[in-house]
Amino acid sequence: MESKDLTMPTKYDPNTIEKGRYDWWLKEKVFEAKKDKEKEPYTIVIPPPNVTGRLHLGHAWDTTLQDILTRMKRMQGYDVLWLPGMDHAGIATQAKVEQKLKEQGKSRYDLGREAFVEETWKWKEEYAGHIREQWSKLGLGLDYSRERFTLDEGLSKAVREVFVSLYNKGLIYRGEYIINWDPATKTALSDIEVIHKDIQGAFYHMRYPLEDGSGHIEVATTRPETMLGDTAVAVHPEDDRYKHLIGKKVELPITGRMIPIVADDYVDMEFGSGAVKITPAHDPNDFELGNRHHLERVLVMNEDGTMNEKAGKYEGMDRFDCRKQIVKDLQEAGILFNIEEHLHSVGHSERSGAVVEPYLSTQWFVKMQPLADEAVKLQQGDEKVNFVPNRFENTYLRWMENIRDWCISRQLWWGHRIPAWYHKETGEIYVGEDAPADIENWKQDEDVLDTWFSSALWPFSTMGWPDKESSDFQRYYPTAALVTGYDIIFFWVSRMIFQGIEFTGTRPFNDVLIHGLVRDAEGRKMSKSLGNGVDPMDVIEQYGADSLRYFLSTGSSPGQDLRFSMEKVEAVWNFANKIWNASRFALMNMDGLPYDEIDLTGKKSVADKWILTRLNDTIDNVTKLADRYEFGEVGRALYNFIWDDFCDWYIEMSKLPLNGDDEEAKKTTRSILAYVLDQTMRLLHPFMPFITEEIWQNLPHEGDSITEAAWPVVNAQFTDREAEEEMKLLMEIIRAVRNIRAEVNTPMSKPIKLMIKAKDTIILDRLQKNEAYLDRFCHPETLELGMAIEAPEKAMTAVVTGAELFLPLEGLINLEEEIVRLEKELVKWTKEVERVESKLGNERFVSKAPQAVVDEEKAKQKDYLEKQAAVKQRIQELKQV
Repeated sequence: MESKDLTMPTKYDPNTIEKGRYDWWLKEKVFEAKKDKEKEPYTIVIPPPNVTGRLHLGHAWDTTLQDILTRMKRMQGYDVLWLPGMDHAGIATQAKVEQKLKEQGKSRYDLGREAFVEETWKWKEEYAGHIREQWSKLGLGLDYSRERFTLDEGLSKAVREVFVSLYNKGLIYRGEYIINWDPATKTALSDIEVIHKDIQGAFYHMRYPLEDGSGHIEVATTRPETMLGDTAVAVHPEDDRYKHLIGKKVELPITGRMIPIVADDYVDMEFGSGAVKITPAHDPNDFELGNRHHLERVLVMNEDGTMNEKAGKYEGMDRFDCRKQIVKDLQEAGILFNIEEHLHSVGHSERSGAVVEPYLSTQWFVKMQPLADEAVKLQQGDEKVNFVPNRFENTYLRWMENIRDWCISRQLWWGHRIPAWYHKETGEIYVGEDAPADIENWKQDEDVLDTWFSSALWPFSTMGWPDKESSDFQRYYPTAALVTGYDIIFFWVSRMIFQGIEFTGTRPFNDVLIHGLVRDAEGRKMSKSLGNGVDPMDVIEQYGADSLRYFLSTGSSPGQDLRFSMEKVEAVWNFANKIWNASRFALMNMDGLPYDEIDLTGKKSVADKWILTRLNDTIDNVTKLADRYEFGEVGRALYNFIWDDFCDWYIEMSKLPLNGDDEEAKKTTRSILAYVLDQTMRLLHPFMPFITEEIWQNLPHEGDSITEAAWPVVNAQFTDREAEEEMKLLMEIIRAVRNIRAEVNTPMSKPIKLMIKAKDTIILDRLQKNEAYLDRFCHPETLELGMAIEAPEKAMTAVVTGAELFLPLEGLINLEEEIVRLEKELVKWTKEVERVESKLGNERFVSKAPQAVVDEEKAKQKDYLEKQAAVKQRIQELKQV
């Protein structure tokens, strides 16, 4: 394809160039996985965002990293599938819909289950549309032809099969568990439906008498009415005050029951008396401790908050009336000896306002130990999941090795209904993928499954599993990488791994790339209460998606938090603007060069050879770093190459041949500009897809879109280390002259005398070959090159590798000031010599460091010593003037 007429506007406006581009990509189907058998598959499934609202900066960061990986792999020749989807987010979404109904003066009970679920589906459709719109603004290369939802028909089938399979294996069971209970509406509540308020309460201090009559043990509670359900008193095993009492019994006041004293690490020796009453049926922590010590669970309350028959003489009383009466009775018996006022956080029902009661209830559980054992075992083999950074593997393993059974039932209406039915007469339980045949005799479990239950199947349920013959499952599973934050390793990553092993026999992903949280500029977590949240769409509106993406992806290293800074996003916009202007310059000077006339075989200048060498090094560096997920380092490498090497040096040097009379040199320069810009846009494309596509479309190219252009590879014939050394010398000289001019306030427009003393013939040859560049960039009135040049009496001087510069500036230089400047420079080079010699004098470094690193340090030593000697000599000369 021939280069078109230049259509790039003079000013870089991201809103203009990003508008419509995403729709064009979708129309061209560049993101759809092609099942090309000649290519190796590469798969990522998106961590499905909740359909509760719009995406935040964390989502933008997470998905940008995935987009970088998939765009790069597509360019590298892989058959890429990046599968999009969303999560029904049971608790969170139901709460949002209930809040919406509340504002209309309704509740879910007014609608009934079926109508409420219909209302929630409408919410899902609305917010799924918002999320897709945000994905498009970010430029995410998603294959929408395979989009999934955690409540869609296919995933629902997968969920039922997994539940039934685990149940039949004895890995799912029904058992008792403490839940949040609203006595006013007689319903269980999710955590999100509980509002915590600080209220004035009290600590009630009591003495429980020891069974043997030898004394008593002090305990305290904020809920005296629950003491009727106490089944133990716990102390810390290392508490010397109570070691002799462990295993003995105390009498539970009022009831007369004898309960044991047990030892448990849960108890805080420093808090209160160091002894704690244990009520397993009315407190979640006591429930866990009770499980560890096989304690009885005594429920002393009814569902409506009144006391039941196990409360003895208090049966039928409201829980708070019971509290008052028990306090009175205990005081009269001399058991309760102190009431201490206490401000504490108490859960209230979002719906009724009633104080929430931690309440023993029957729930469904997954027996975790066998599943966790297999997941831990996987990490000991070659097919383990690779965590990046690898320190998070320990975080994951610690959780797996201390696993507790997973409560998977939720008292909600929005979600996967538990596939269990109870016979109306016999109470028999039937668990199956389909309802019993004689359905009129059965009632389905009212509860739904925890959201994470379906999310845990995401890597394979989205591919068509349980149909193991599904072509997508066969081709694209297991996935290549998972990108997610460290905050959901326990909730999601661990569950995907053990479910993947259990149901597919393999790890669900090869790598897990862990990133941190986005924080504000001061390092605080973003929250509504602090008002420091940032909407990614607002940032895109101001600076464009490319600027936001580049900042997010290159602003931290794997596993680290990211501090958001609008100033840094603006700095990226400046970088993009630099790229835009440099590209416009290059394109305007290509003279309509067609793609098939790009020719890199002509005679090249040192600048040509150098930029091709630097491009090779950048390609090699960027590819290796990206494969290691070091995107912050990739960003630095690209920035340095584009801004410094290409824009500030090569483009400036290209103006010499472009403005000259040598047609062959012009042709070569145009070809190199076209080639380097093309390759650079490809390297940058995964990070900044919009600007790179726009520039690439204006460049001479073949193919329809940069998204499908080949990833750059190192071309060994273009690496020229001699040219690199030659260019390094020129750059050092030019920088030194510019610095000296600035120091003595001599503008570039004013001609100067420049004398360069070469240390050997090689350096002299390099200087003589490149006089044109020295003339152009140093702007000397006269230029003297040689090996036997005598330093003038009054001159500004600089020492570069292999040469000394003298700028006779009679009348512009203060001799004393120049000596002071040189003495400062001598201090600098002396420190460098000391540093490198200290390093080389360290036997451990010399013996353990790679030879290339040691050789590099030796080369530095030689260079620094030469510079130090030259500066010393010059100081001596000036002092003799």
